[in-house]
Amino acid sequence: MATYDKLFETLGLTDWCDVNKSGGPMSMADLLKQAKGEDASVDDTSFWETPFPSLDELNSACPAIPKSRDFTDIVENSFLSIKDPLKAVLDPITQPLSWALDGSLWLFEATPWFVLIPLLLLAVFYATRSFGLVLFVGITFLIMAVIDHYVPAIQTLSIIFVCTGFSVILGVPIGILMSRSNTLQKVMIPILDMLQTLPTFVYLIPLIFLFSVTESKLYGIAIILYAVVPVVRLTDLGIRLVDKEVLEAAHAFGMTDRQKLFKVQIPLALPNIMAGVNQTIMMSLAMVVIASLVSAPGLGVLVLRGIRNLELGVGLVAGFGIVMLAVLLDRVTKKALARVNAAQKQ
Repeated sequence: MATYDKLFETLGLTDWCDVNKSGGPMSMADLLKQAKGEDASVDDTSFWETPFPSLDELNSACPAIPKSRDFTDIVENSFLSIKDPLKAVLDPITQPLSWALDGSLWLFEATPWFVLIPLLLLAVFYATRSFGLVLFVGITFLIMAVIDHYVPAIQTLSIIFVCTGFSVILGVPIGILMSRSNTLQKVMIPILDMLQTLPTFVYLIPLIFLFSVTESKLYGIAIILYAVVPVVRLTDLGIRLVDKEVLEAAHAFGMTDRQKLFKVQIPLALPNIMAGVNQTIMMSLAMVVIASLVSAPGLGVLVLRGIRNLELGVGLVAGFGIVMLAVLLDRVTKKALARVNAAQKQ
């Protein structure tokens, strides 16, 4: 006898429940009671051991009530029913991401190390004007090359550059629109909260059904969805923090809304936007390891290999390489942000 049988008897729902009973197999507990010669229809559960009236517990007393698995089936079947039309819409929209990821990987791998590394050092110097950071980047890549992790490292960098670029292209306009509409901000905040708190593995589940594992946009979309949140939030915050008196002065000079946006609000919000870009880079790098589960190349593959094959050294060294890349990117972007702040104060 199920725990809540008496509840349905008291409510007069016994006939409704009996109609839906299928006479299925006995539970293990009932079989054990029968083997001991006990009456399986008697429930000897004490009051203190009464289980929570979950769907599965109520279903054991009244089969008319669906099980929790029925709800997960509804979600799964609903997604599968829209999978094909959704894929037909998303495929052409996301194809540029595949081209960018594949092209970036080809370019980084085809460029000789003695050309690519100096170009990266020049880019770092242009962004930071710091010889110390240039030296740090050079030493980092030297270490990567010595331990034969140069190719995975540049693969990871190429993915980060592309995904960060797409995140900025998508995130900054969304943040600007949010800053200009309180209604849109109220709609977007729960969505951003969900994207920021959703477990990283969950991003991959629907994408695996929509795209082939061999398509680079599979991991690209997962990285962008996870990493776009900071740049959206901080763009919105930065523009909202622009002094109202500055905007009033711009209006008094006859500036249009477009001129105020591009000549006043965005320049003044640039430190916040750059801080969002910094966080987006860090979150992209964190997601690269998870994305290696769905064919993303780079250092994440070596970390995954260390986990699968219990190769402690391979996993730890690759993880240390990711840490070095994270420190490198963080220092470079923060130094560039400091230059932007210094230029605005002059």
